[in-house]
This record gives sequence, structure tokens and C-alpha cells, in this order.
Amino acid sequence: MNAINMIKKNKILVIVFFIYGLLLIFMPQKAAKSWDNSIYYIIEMLEIMPVVFILTALIETWVPKEVIMNSFGEEAGIKGTIFSFILGSFSAGPIYAAFPVCKMLLKKGASVLNIVVILSTWAVVKVPMLANEAKFLGVKFMGVRWVLTTISIFIMGYIVSIFVKKSDLKLDDTKGDQEKDELYVNEKYCVGCGLCAKLNPQVFYMEDGKAKVIENSMNLSLEESISNVMSKCPAKAIDYR
Repeated sequence: MNAINMIKKNKILVIVFFIYGLLLIFMPQKAAKSWDNSIYYIIEMLEIMPVVFILTALIETWVPKEVIMNSFGEEAGIKGTIFSFILGSFSAGPIYAAFPVCKMLLKKGASVLNIVVILSTWAVVKVPMLANEAKFLGVKFMGVRWVLTTISIFIMGYIVSIFVKKSDLKLDDTKGDQEKDELYVNEKYCVGCGLCAKLNPQVFYMEDGKAKVIENSMNLSLEESISNVMSKCPAKAIDYR
């Protein structure tokens, strides 16, 4: 049973090794070339990802959540989108290095729109890449391509933010049915709209114009409704700690 569970949890890896096995049997030369390419990218990841994880952990520890929310959150508006575009444009490293950074930003209050902008600009609008593009393909080509790509990124980010909500994303690092951390309402950001108490009176109530969490109200049957309330809170004041 443990072996079966391991296979289920690592389906992609199992499929990759299965394909390598087929190549080794039927096309040994392509198998050797594929193996060399895989080793190259694994070494590249081992060189880059530890640094990325360290930087991500430092930002997550030392940068307050309100700073991320004010700069990249829903309430940041066009300013947050511009910040996201600049961050992605001046990033360094391959696109896979952006994923742990973006997950950390999402957990600390960044909006889905701005995460799409960061990932997209990181992939196709990096400043060093633009310099090489202008050198080999010409400034005119680079400029037109940059303008059209930038417009497309903003449109795509807006569309994705309509269909994909934070509650749809896997941001919790805990696995299985382990209990989440303590649910709380940050009174500093709570605007007292009462939406959470209306949507989920089993968990939230209003007191002195601020939302509160009912003690011992957490259970697995309410987890989905709590995530829904968290995504609809206009001040993004509800979180786990």
C-alpha cells in the first residue's frame, strides 16, 4: 500500500521514468541525449533554487503582510499592477524560480491579477532579454513585440483574476486533514462591513464595529465556507496565524 501511495503522489515522476525506460529500449541514442539534458537542468535547478528559497524565506519573515497587501494586493489597484510588472521585468533566473516567490506573495496578500503579471513578465519581458532581442532582431521588432506582449499580459491577468480565486489555489502547506492554524481577524484592517458575519455566522460575529472569530468554531465542515468568506472580505483582514 505504501508503494502504491508513493506512485499516486508522484505520478508525473513515474511517467517520466517510464518514458525514459521505453526510450532506452527502443531508441538508446535519444535516451542518452535526453538524460544529458535532464542532468543539465537538474544541476541548474540545484544551483538556483536554494538561493531562491532562502530569499523567499527572508522576505516572508521580514516583510510585513500589510506591505505586500498595499503593494500587490487587491486594494493596490493600478499601482500594484505596475509594481508587479516592474518586479517581473527586472527579475533574474528562469521562470521556475518565480513560482515559490509568487506562492509566498499570494499567501501574504497579493492578488491573482498581480501574480499573473509577475509570472508573465518574468517569462517574456525581462530587461536583459529585451537587450539581446534588440541586438539580434532589431529595435523595431523588440519594441512592437514588447508593446503587444505587455497589452496581452494585462488582459490575460484580468481574465484569469475573474475565473480563478484565491480559494481555488493550493496555498496551505499542510497536508491531508491536519488542522489549520488559528483563524483571526486583523482589527487594524477590518472595516466593519459585517459581510463575514452575514455569510458565516457560525464562525464570525460583530462586536464594537469589528469582526470577531467565535472561539472553538473551527471544524473541517466549515473550511470551504471560511475560505469563501476570506476571499470576499474587502479588506483581506481574515487570515490564519
